Amino acid sequence: MMMAVSFERYGRLYYLDPGAHKPAIGDKVLVPTDSGPEVAECVWAPQWVPEDIDGLPVCEGIATGDDLARDESNRKRRAEGRLASRRLIREHGLPMKVTAVDFIGADNVFVVYFSAPHRVDFRALVRDLGGRLKARVELRQIGPRDEARLQGGIGPCGRDLCCATFLKDFEPVSVRMAKDQELPVNPLRIAGACGRLMCCLKYEHPLYQDFRKDAPPVGATVTSPEGPGTVIGHNVPSDTVVVKLAADGRAAPCPKASVCGSRKAYESLHGKG
Repeated sequence: MMMAVSFERYGRLYYLDPGAHKPAIGDKVLVPTDSGPEVAECVWAPQWVPEDIDGLPVCEGIATGDDLARDESNRKRRAEGRLASRRLIREHGLPMKVTAVDFIGADNVFVVYFSAPHRVDFRALVRDLGGRLKARVELRQIGPRDEARLQGGIGPCGRDLCCATFLKDFEPVSVRMAKDQELPVNPLRIAGACGRLMCCLKYEHPLYQDFRKDAPPVGATVTSPEGPGTVIGHNVPSDTVVVKLAADGRAAPCPKASVCGSRKAYESLHGKG
């Protein structure tokens, strides 16, 4: 069985093995982390899945009143650290932008994630910030992609950012992938919220490669279920090609299997004639 939790509302999903526990949607549960169990909200109740889930962290149970009080205290400390960081950055005149702040209560440590156009000497800032918060402070500079993942947002498709919801790693993305998907090579059209090439270009690329293995190219003459014509376009998500019919010039979308050269694919769709 598998369940999903989130540490922030509409934030990234983390998948767990529920173990012997049966939390409902909205329940607060304990999630094992490197700094100890943390409180998260169950957003996907335990259910059976066909995939192998060996290796997933195991839910440590339903959060108690003490766990919720500790979590609320940590949230207040994070808010305090975020406010103090921004104020001191302005006082020091540093070209830094605070992206997120984490607080490890067990070690009394603040971890401040920030973005900057170049390397920044923040030694004086760390000293002053540690004195104001009365805790050890670590500053970590992150890139545009990590900044977008931590902040979240809406992508050009109108959905939550992939990096902030389900993507675990950032894989290399190339302009070639955009060309293979027949997208305009325009930075404004193929860039995500981070300003880099959209991550979906990478994980959707194999779908386009598989489609083109047996799809007729644009300009090819084919015989469709509605008559002969010429291929004028592809629709990869729907696995169809657009054919301009020779009879009346009408553009007709047709299943790829009905016009490709594979007789087996044609027969699997229409049956043997």
